Amino acid sequence: MDAQEEKYIKMTTPPVEKLICRLAVPCIVSMLVTAFYNMADTYFVGMLKSNAATGAVGVVFSVMAVIQAVGFFFGQGSGNYISRELGKKHYDEASQMASTGFFSALATGLLICILGQIFLKPLALFLGSTETIMPYTEAYLQVILLGAPWMCASFVLNNQLRFQGSASYAMVGIVTGALVNIVLDPILIFGCKLGVAGAGWATILSQLLSFCLLLLGTRKGGNIRLKLRNFRFSGHYYLWIFKGGIPSLARQSLASVATICLNNAAMAYGDAAIAAMGVVQRITMFGASAMLGFGQGFQPVCGFNYGAGLYSRVRRGFWFCIKVSTIALVVIAALGYAFAPNLIRLFRDDAQVAAYGAAALRYQCLTFCLHGWVVMSNMMQQSMGKTVPATFLSIARQGLLFIPLVWVLNAWLGFTGIQLTQPVADAITFLCAVPIQLHVLRTMPTEK
Repeated sequence: MDAQEEKYIKMTTPPVEKLICRLAVPCIVSMLVTAFYNMADTYFVGMLKSNAATGAVGVVFSVMAVIQAVGFFFGQGSGNYISRELGKKHYDEASQMASTGFFSALATGLLICILGQIFLKPLALFLGSTETIMPYTEAYLQVILLGAPWMCASFVLNNQLRFQGSASYAMVGIVTGALVNIVLDPILIFGCKLGVAGAGWATILSQLLSFCLLLLGTRKGGNIRLKLRNFRFSGHYYLWIFKGGIPSLARQSLASVATICLNNAAMAYGDAAIAAMGVVQRITMFGASAMLGFGQGFQPVCGFNYGAGLYSRVRRGFWFCIKVSTIALVVIAALGYAFAPNLIRLFRDDAQVAAYGAAALRYQCLTFCLHGWVVMSNMMQQSMGKTVPATFLSIARQGLLFIPLVWVLNAWLGFTGIQLTQPVADAITFLCAVPIQLHVLRTMPTEK
């Protein structure tokens, strides 16, 4: 029995709950560590005792979200297709898609790097930099853009490995890079006296290490090897990348636009307001990371079994993920609400930043438990190739609803409206997601 046939059996025969948990553990570890090191720059830059420097990291976060969006577009688009084709035992198709997704992301990341460097100052202004934040934004952004090619490609490799049921290889690459980033931050920021630029160098160097380890993972464990000769500049493959990846691209891109709108709306309230909302974004991302990792353990199970026609396993896996994620989010939200001021002060020990941030964090905790249904529904629909409902759920929470709400609520309630924007968007998204997902479950075919 070859390695891919053995992997097929492992993905379609064990009890679905145990299989999801086994695949989810390395995904959860990867997500937690990734979220932790995403916060590392904010934490160490906060030690510079400058609201402007902390605000700059929050401003550039939207560009990093775009880079991640491109990576997830090609990674989720190719990965969803790969898992379904492996479930059908179409191994050559899966191999060609893997190479097409990887090399396309690498080229797109290079384009982002070049254009970003050319238009650096206009981009920094567009992102919402104030006059005092601008020098820090330019210093941090210039370095981050240099790493765009391998950062985009790393997200593709991570997703493709997960969708092949090899989350442990993805975990090794992500976790190692994250730990290196955490070590390099204080060395480059303070030891080498590079300031906020040092945080950027720590990020892109650690991402380069992750890229190399993830690339090595594609050559082990029966995973698909990436070969330039398997690259296909084909409408067929790009259509499927678009269908599988557009929900992620739309979500991440609109989330980036939403962050820009948030920064521009908060600008009227000073650097402390921008810094506070940037810190809250990082904390809530960390709070949701375990749930997202759990859902990532479900995605290859969903893709393989949907491709194999084992629909009852897909349904059972979804409901299992809903139960576990909702319970976990209730616990996380309770802790976040209780310790909100302390959490904000971990990143910026400033009374005004803590006051702004603690209120915003507590508001978001009130609707945090609804996030599980939205994310699991989106992940299931995306893995099944249901582009329209998956895209809507992807863009609703942090884009389609958030962007108009941040301006409307700001005009109506001032800065309190800005703090309330995310929880209001969460509640409306949940009300939309329930009937959409129930319809998908009802209309899914029965067993072959």
